[in-house]
Amino acid sequence: MSKQLTSLSILCTVVVALASCQGGNNTSLSSVNGDSITLKHSSLLTIVEYDGYTIAEISNPWKKGKLLHRYYLVPRVSEGRHQPPDFVDGTVVKVPIQRAAVFTTVHCALLTELGMGSRIIGVADAKYIKVPYIQQQIKAGRIVDCGNGLNPLVEKIMDIKPEAILLSPFENSGGYGKTEEIGIPLIECAEYMETSPLARAEWMRFYGLLFGVSEKADRLFHQVDSSYTSLKQQAVKTGKGRSVIVDKVVGSVWYMPGGRSTIGQMLQDAGGEYPWASDTQSGSLSLPFETVLERGGQADVWLFRYSSDHEWNYQELLTGHRGYDQIAAFRQHNVYGCNVEQSMFYEETPFHPDRLLCDFLQILHPDIIGLPALRYYKKLKN
Repeated sequence: MSKQLTSLSILCTVVVALASCQGGNNTSLSSVNGDSITLKHSSLLTIVEYDGYTIAEISNPWKKGKLLHRYYLVPRVSEGRHQPPDFVDGTVVKVPIQRAAVFTTVHCALLTELGMGSRIIGVADAKYIKVPYIQQQIKAGRIVDCGNGLNPLVEKIMDIKPEAILLSPFENSGGYGKTEEIGIPLIECAEYMETSPLARAEWMRFYGLLFGVSEKADRLFHQVDSSYTSLKQQAVKTGKGRSVIVDKVVGSVWYMPGGRSTIGQMLQDAGGEYPWASDTQSGSLSLPFETVLERGGQADVWLFRYSSDHEWNYQELLTGHRGYDQIAAFRQHNVYGCNVEQSMFYEETPFHPDRLLCDFLQILHPDIIGLPALRYYKKLKN
């Protein structure tokens, strides 16, 4: 009798703890009788394995102390194992996911790399997804274009019957409209809001759990983590690198990466002297050209991204803003451009920040030898 009372007491404690988390008022789950998966860098993910299921929680990156989403990952085959109770404070996802609609090019690229490309049956904004395998499958009719990611064609989604939809959440987006009403689990891919490059990359371990390739995802992340750390240590040993400014004027504003943004941190990890390194913003800074010129106009190197069907030269860059010729790096022809149309910058760098760091390292330390050729950035031609 005492054993029954003790068991009942423990069960009530867990249920009360979970119930108190409803409504997104807490970002940590109870790990009673569960084993936490150690995450080395992520500040938004919490994953705890229980007997028969796994709970994954995503902290709300825009509301400190709140929960963005809780997922219950339940194995498809669970004979002989305990089933989770009917939790109503989260989303139940049967794993491994066999059929998924993926609304972002970066996750299409990751899943393809993990050997899970065949599980993708639908995408959004198909023309912007540059992953060769995905484009081949779209042409063959095996992957369906579900329309605009912000307003997808719900009828098409229902026709292909995905078991989950991977999409990116946004602050004050107002939700996902009709996509929320069709009963398909929505996986909110919020890793882009992490506070470091490796924290963002570590989310591949979560996606590995979802698709049943945990060991493969863990190995890949270990490789990325090790490579990034090694390059960062090489920058420290090499010493102070060249000074650098990033990106360019768009409209009337120069969007410069904040000091705590992914790019800002990577420039510092590469040993670069970044004029906005002390800034605490994790997003971009909206600056007038005059401010950039005053603070960073004498930088040794200028890196910028652009989208074009051909490589730009200095004259073409100058047509965007006549004041560029006042920048020292422009005058000295130390400008490097990344054409996102002709590279896999957006597809690769979120989960392979080591590849981008390698570019930064050799641009900011031109004397370093033995590194592979630049992958994303190319020095502008005259």
